[in-house]
Amino acid sequence: MAENVITVENISKSFKQTKAVSELSFEVEQMSCFGFLGPNGAGKTTMMKMLYNKCTRDKNCHGQISVFGYDPSRNELEIKYLSGVVPQDNNLDDELNVIQNLMIYSKFYNIPSRTARQRIGTLLEFLELSEKTKSKITELSGGMKRRLVIARALLNNPKLLILDEPTTGLDPQVRHLIWDKLRQLKKQGTTILLTTHYMEEAFAICDTVLIMHKGSKVMEGQPHNLLEKHIEKYVLELRNAEVLKDIFSSTLPEYARVDRSSEVTRIFSNNIEYLRTVATSFEGGHYYLRQANLEDVFLKATGRALDDKQ
Repeated sequence: MAENVITVENISKSFKQTKAVSELSFEVEQMSCFGFLGPNGAGKTTMMKMLYNKCTRDKNCHGQISVFGYDPSRNELEIKYLSGVVPQDNNLDDELNVIQNLMIYSKFYNIPSRTARQRIGTLLEFLELSEKTKSKITELSGGMKRRLVIARALLNNPKLLILDEPTTGLDPQVRHLIWDKLRQLKKQGTTILLTTHYMEEAFAICDTVLIMHKGSKVMEGQPHNLLEKHIEKYVLELRNAEVLKDIFSSTLPEYARVDRSSEVTRIFSNNIEYLRTVATSFEGGHYYLRQANLEDVFLKATGRALDDKQ
């Protein structure tokens, strides 16, 4: 059985009148990828920052945080020495080129210059940035900057890599490249903790996901298991309001569930033949029959409406 790199028990954090994190508990196993999912304002980033003491738990909180056996409130430097952090923003120095950004960062870990240069060369090759060594930051694309921030987080050979929305705003090719690199890092022994708004990303690389809403845990588990336990297998998306009136004039069978938004009605069911029968009432491509996915689970758990923080 794998050891736990992170153990969090009943942790809370408030900002003025807002409860950002409420009695949250979870564990992250060694050499696994653990993902936080949740709407904006759910508390994901706040929880991650508490792991390396960028944000402190409530003073009256009696819960516990352990990262490699260390408490962030007492052993901040020990945790940071063992971790690499990729923040939401690409906080690179625009006045320096690629290698200068990494060389300066290596000084924070007292890495000798010769060792740092060797490590930087390896990381730039790993993240496919070798040709950009002397490029200025302003000359890099968004995907290159993101990969450079990941390279910077890996300079100290961290045992734990913490990524806050690592692929937001990137094109599909860059996202898939980063996913491949994260899978390789996990195989090499790195434990990965990330937040993401891409359900496809969470399903592709996470061993475990924790869905948060308004600071609390809604559900947690392996992506495949969450699909099996919390959602029907198939969904029919309908966009024709006139036909919908005819379909819903009679009572739906007990094996079908309806979820409506302003523009789309979705019928969920494990009975695909029933959904196919409903779909035959449509013409002109106003329907889409598909398998349910992690995004369906997420929206069922957290709701489709935006809250005030979004």
